[in-house]
Amino acid sequence: MSGGEATATLPAHTPGAPAPVRPAPAGGAGRPVILHRHPARGPVRGRMLLLHGLGNSATVWDGFLAHRPQGHEVWSADLPWRGAGVDGWHHVPDASPWLAEALAGVPGGADVVVAHSFSAMQLLSLIDRELDAGGDPFARHGIRGLVLVAPFYRRSPDDFTWDAMTRYLDDFERIMEEGIRVHSGGRLDPDIQLSMARRVCDRVGPYGWMRFVDSYLRTPWLRAERIDVPVVVIGGEHDFAVDPAEGLNLAAELPDAQTHILADCGHFLMAERPEEFSAVVGDFVSTLSARAGRRRPGDRAFGEPGR
Repeated sequence: MSGGEATATLPAHTPGAPAPVRPAPAGGAGRPVILHRHPARGPVRGRMLLLHGLGNSATVWDGFLAHRPQGHEVWSADLPWRGAGVDGWHHVPDASPWLAEALAGVPGGADVVVAHSFSAMQLLSLIDRELDAGGDPFARHGIRGLVLVAPFYRRSPDDFTWDAMTRYLDDFERIMEEGIRVHSGGRLDPDIQLSMARRVCDRVGPYGWMRFVDSYLRTPWLRAERIDVPVVVIGGEHDFAVDPAEGLNLAAELPDAQTHILADCGHFLMAERPEEFSAVVGDFVSTLSARAGRRRPGDRAFGEPGR
């Protein structure tokens, strides 16, 4: 990763926080949250945080980083549910506090948060919980805009049928294998690729898979109308992991959202179509400062250095 790497860890376990994890070895590879800084190209106008999905890692953003928008300092997070895994993260029902830790680790706050798949659900859960508690997660974390990539979302509990959910157990290995194939550019031997996917599935384990299912089943109770910062939802036309229509339905529930479905693209669109993906994100962030955003007494403008 690029220079300027920083690390963040959670304090001792408290009620409602993630469970304690195994102590990190020397070098920090086993720390639950590891942040990597990618300096801005040109003058800094804002900061962006990238959050990977279940069983992936911060390297899933490498293609996007090579084409990232100018003017943004970018931070990518290795989260507890990365492919290498961190023991203990999946033993509590709510994984969203790990995202709060990542957000807090970005100096000055992240104006734009880009979250893929499982992390998109965790981010929405974190926002929803803080709003339920009477807080303002946007002001607290300095968020001016959200980019939700291939999000899972269903409007009604009745949308979850037994057949619909059992396929995620059957296809979980296939999804992990697809991520490895895309990230490697298809250069791996198929047998090696399958073996790697199976190792990732073993590391995620049944508890990690259940965290995905728990999060997905809670999406009908998300009060999306309260997420009043600008949002862009990006999906892949041929995503077999999640129907891109789910992202369109989520965007329809949000007060200020736009959607982009990338043609001939699957679940890992930031790696499959990095230039096109970056162009969508770049267009979105370039409009944020000109839009009538949420401003409160003491709030900083988009891109203004944090205090």
